[in-house]
Amino acid sequence: MTKIAKCSFLLLATISLMTSCKKNDSREEYAEEQASSSVSADSISSSAAVEKPGSDRKFIRTADIKFKVKNVPQSTYVIENITNKFDGFVIYTNLQSNIINETASKVSQDSTLETIRYNVINNITIRVPNTRLDTVIKSIAKQIDFLDYRLIKADDVSLKMLSNKLAQNRGSSTEKRVENAIATKGAKINDVMNAEETLADKKEQNDNAKLNNLSMQDQVNFSTLTLEIYQRETVKQTMVANSKDYNDYKPNIGIRLFDSVKTGWNVLLDIFVFLIQIWWLILLALGGFLLYKKYLKKE
Repeated sequence: MTKIAKCSFLLLATISLMTSCKKNDSREEYAEEQASSSVSADSISSSAAVEKPGSDRKFIRTADIKFKVKNVPQSTYVIENITNKFDGFVIYTNLQSNIINETASKVSQDSTLETIRYNVINNITIRVPNTRLDTVIKSIAKQIDFLDYRLIKADDVSLKMLSNKLAQNRGSSTEKRVENAIATKGAKINDVMNAEETLADKKEQNDNAKLNNLSMQDQVNFSTLTLEIYQRETVKQTMVANSKDYNDYKPNIGIRLFDSVKTGWNVLLDIFVFLIQIWWLILLALGGFLLYKKYLKKE
């Protein structure tokens, strides 16, 4: 084997070895990313208090999660799409920028650099089917850059709903008895009015128990998920043109001197006109002075 062939063989072997190492490194990085993503999703999900088929248990499940994302508007759109995908709906979203500091630095005679430091946050409230809450949370977990906290609660309302149902049944029975008493028994008008008021109260109690149960059943069917997302503090810099100063609008010295002379002449004319207007007062003063000089001074 010649020296050239040996060198070529060694070069090919080196390249192959380097390529294999890079592939292994890429696979390891990808595996680490997948593991990290999996840990992040598992760290906020919860399968606690999920009703089993045929169970009489009724749970109202709620979740509160606060986390940092890379871009709040983009993550908001992703969360909204996830919500729609799993048959949920958004009931509240408040996307806003909070200005931390705002400065203006003059960099030239006609330019100013405006610097704004601000935070972008969004408070989102969504409702999703109770059985899909964990799936939605795991899907949203992919947006998490840093988890502040997650709080998941499950309130057992089985007995409360049963109590409302029993109260509703008792109210219905009482309604029927009162209605029969009013219809079949003769009574004075006052007794009839009292019975009607009692009937109205029973119907109202019955309706309230029914509405309360419907509200609870709705909360059981659809879990409420409250999210607070934010991103790293952002700095925006903009170069803007300077607005002219008041002194920049002043005329030159020649025009200002001419205006001063003109203003002074107008003031002098005003004084002369004023003196003409009070000629009678000047005449009285002059006459009084002459009388004083002629008579009083002699005495």
